[in-house]
Amino acid sequence: MNQGNEAYAERIRSLAPTEEPERQYYFIDVMKGILLAREEELGRKLTMNIQTFGCQMNAKDSETLAGILSSIGYLESDSEEADLVLYNTCTVRENANTRVYGRIGYLGNRKKLNPEKRIILCGCMMQEPQAVEKIRKSYRFVDVIFGTHNIYKLAELLFEREISGSLIVDVWDKAETIVEDLPRLNKYGFKAGINIMYGCNNFCSYCIVPYVRGRERSRSAEDIVEEARHLAACGVREVMLLGQNVNSYGKNTEGGITFAQLLARVSEVEGIRRIRFMTPHPKDLSDELIEEIARNDKVCKHVHLPLQSGSSSLLKAMNRHYTKEQYLELVAKIKERIPGVAVTTDIIVGFPGETEADFEDTCDVVRRAGFMSAYTFLYSKRTETPAAKMENQIPDDVAGARFKRLLEVVGEVSSAQAQEFEGQTVPVLCEEYKAEEGLMTGRMDNNLLVHFPCEEKLLGELVTVKLDVCKGFYYLGTLCSTGV
Repeated sequence: MNQGNEAYAERIRSLAPTEEPERQYYFIDVMKGILLAREEELGRKLTMNIQTFGCQMNAKDSETLAGILSSIGYLESDSEEADLVLYNTCTVRENANTRVYGRIGYLGNRKKLNPEKRIILCGCMMQEPQAVEKIRKSYRFVDVIFGTHNIYKLAELLFEREISGSLIVDVWDKAETIVEDLPRLNKYGFKAGINIMYGCNNFCSYCIVPYVRGRERSRSAEDIVEEARHLAACGVREVMLLGQNVNSYGKNTEGGITFAQLLARVSEVEGIRRIRFMTPHPKDLSDELIEEIARNDKVCKHVHLPLQSGSSSLLKAMNRHYTKEQYLELVAKIKERIPGVAVTTDIIVGFPGETEADFEDTCDVVRRAGFMSAYTFLYSKRTETPAAKMENQIPDDVAGARFKRLLEVVGEVSSAQAQEFEGQTVPVLCEEYKAEEGLMTGRMDNNLLVHFPCEEKLLGELVTVKLDVCKGFYYLGTLCSTGV
C-alpha cells in the first residue's frame, strides 16, 4: 500500500461508525464509489456470481451476501465469468471441500484473463484452519476469505482488499453479535427463509457443524416476527424458519419463548400463508410442538426428522440421544396427532462399526416409519470429529452396496406413501414456470411437487390442483381453482 492509499484508508476508517449495521452501510457507500470509478474506467457495469454449497442456512446467508453486493452496485450474473465470484462453502462432507478446490482452480485460470476479477470465499469450509492455509499457499490469487460468523462484514472486507491489493483473511472463532437489518436479495419473491438461531450444541460424533457454526444463539422473537412482517409486505407468502436444531430455540436466551410459541407468533403475521421449518432434532421434539403443528392451519404438515441410523448402538456412538424404539414411537405420535402429515428424514450409511444387522435396523425403520422421502448419504470422515478416530471404518465397497440397497427400500416406501394422495384436490404454491412446456411446478403442503398446465401469471400464488397421476416422487395434476 502506497502512502496515498494508506492516508485515504485511514481517513475512511476514522469516519466509519462503530455500531452495526450502520458501519456496514457506510462501507457499502464507500465501495459503491470505488465500483463506480472502476465502471467508468471500463465503460461497463460490473457483475457478480454467487455459488452456494450446502444447507438452507448457507442459502439464506447467500441472500444477504447478494444483497450487500447488489447495494454496492454489482449486477447479478449466472456465469462464473463475472467480475466478482463468491463461493459460500459447505464442509459437512469431504467431497464438498474437494469440489470447491476444483472450482477455485478454474477461477484462477479465468483471473489470468481478467486480473481485476475478485474471488471471495466464505462459509463453513473457511472455518477450518487447514483449508485456509491450503488456499493461502496454493491459491494465492484469492482476494477475500471469511467464515460463518461475520458475513455482514463483506463490504468492509472488500474495501480492505481494494486498499491493500492483497489477500484479506478474517475468520472468527465465534460470533461476537447477531447483526440484523442488512440488505437482502431474495431468490424468490413469494417465499423466503428466516434464520431464527445460529450454531448447534449437539455435537453428533460425525458432524463438524458445531465447530464451524459455533454454539447455539437464538434471535429475539420480536426481530423474527418483524422480519416476517417485512417479508409479507414485500409479497412473500411462505416462510421457512431455519436453525440447526429449531427445537432448541429460546433455550439460551433469558425469558425466551419455545419454538412452538414462536410458530404461533409468526402465524399471526398478516399475509403469511404457510410456515415451514428446518431442522428439528428427534431428542427435543416436544408434545407442545406436535400440538401446534396439528392445530395451526398455517404450519405445513411436514416434519423433517433426521434418523441418521436405525441401530440403537450406532445412534449411541453417533451421540444422538435416542434409540430406534424411541424414534419409532415419536413418528407414531406425530402421525396419530397430525393426519396426513409427511415425515421425511436424513440417513447416513457406512458409519464406523456399522454391521449388516445395524444396516437392516435402518431399513426396518424406513419401512415402519413410512417416510415420504429420505436424504441418504454415505458417511464422510471429517478429521476434526470423534467419529473420524473410531475403529472399524467401513470399506467403500461395502458402504456403497448398502447405499444402493437403501435407495431401493426408500424408493418403495416413498412411492407407496405418495400413492395415497393420488386423486385428491390440494392447495399448491406455484413456484416455477416452464414456458416451453406451459407447465407450472408447485409444492404441496407436505413438500411434494406437482406439475400442471397453468399460466405464468399465477407464479407465487396459492391454487388448488387435482393430483391426477402419482409418478413416485411427484405428481401430474390439473388446475382446479385460483385464489386459495
